[in-house]
Amino acid sequence: MLISRTPLRLSIGGGGTDLPSYYRHQSALVISAAINRYCYIAVNRTFVDDYFVKYSELERARTIEELRHPIIREALRLQQVGPGIEIASMADIPSGTGLGSSGTFTVGLLCALHAIQRHHVSAQQLAEEACHLEIEVLRQPVGKQDQYIAAYGGLTCFEFHPDESVDVTPLAIPEAALHQLEEHLLLFFTGYSRSASSILDDQNNRSKAGDRSILDSLEFTAELGKRIRTSLEAGDCAAFAHLMNDHWQYKRERSPGMSNSSIDECYRIALDNGARGGKLVGAGAGGFLLFYADDPPALRAAMAAKGLGETRFGFDFDGSTVLARG
Repeated sequence: MLISRTPLRLSIGGGGTDLPSYYRHQSALVISAAINRYCYIAVNRTFVDDYFVKYSELERARTIEELRHPIIREALRLQQVGPGIEIASMADIPSGTGLGSSGTFTVGLLCALHAIQRHHVSAQQLAEEACHLEIEVLRQPVGKQDQYIAAYGGLTCFEFHPDESVDVTPLAIPEAALHQLEEHLLLFFTGYSRSASSILDDQNNRSKAGDRSILDSLEFTAELGKRIRTSLEAGDCAAFAHLMNDHWQYKRERSPGMSNSSIDECYRIALDNGARGGKLVGAGAGGFLLFYADDPPALRAAMAAKGLGETRFGFDFDGSTVLARG
């Protein structure tokens, strides 16, 4: 048996421009941070000639085609592993909370399936296979940043180009600023869990149709991503915090379901209680609020009074890896 461990992520800048409907027309820059909250995939060879799959449900199937879980089914079809295989998944944070869980799951599963076959696989190959599976095979309305940051880890800049090539560059952030981010970035669960598909589908369709308002918003978001990169590489975390606010305002305008009155109220309270800037992480409409706080204790107290629990985190620099072999 073996276990893969793959990090979830925070989108730092440029999120939304990593969808094919945008970057296939002009290059996009996205900055992502892998965090030490993980998805674990265990794979074991068995003595029974079938597929035994455990996630939020249990499945036992004689053939790949009978499996209901689309990502597991297509990953097994892609890798041609089994039958006589058992797969189990577990995660630190549930899916549908804006931390890139689908891409993380896909990368972690592919990493484990390669490992059980004793294949050497690079982060680049893992990311490309995961994107192919989700975007091309399953035709999900998702971007590429989740799969790439899950595979590579770190605080990383990804440039997605119209020819499908991807440039991967670690964010050149000073060590003092890195520690400052870990101390002053706070993550709070809003209590809402949702699928990002409907929100991303709306953005995708409007981009393909040439909707000027959505394209203008995404172009501004791409420019913000460049400014965030400049600020962080200069060690100016305060400037980054202000840019987070700009990012959030434009993100809210892209789709009508991006926020709600409860999230907006929590955001206002946070800015009045120690937060310099923040945004909702992920496609929107639920999940986690991320803030940069000058006064972390004051912000924690204000969010606790609203019933929002904090999820402590650090950064992950390993990416998807095999944690254990039996």
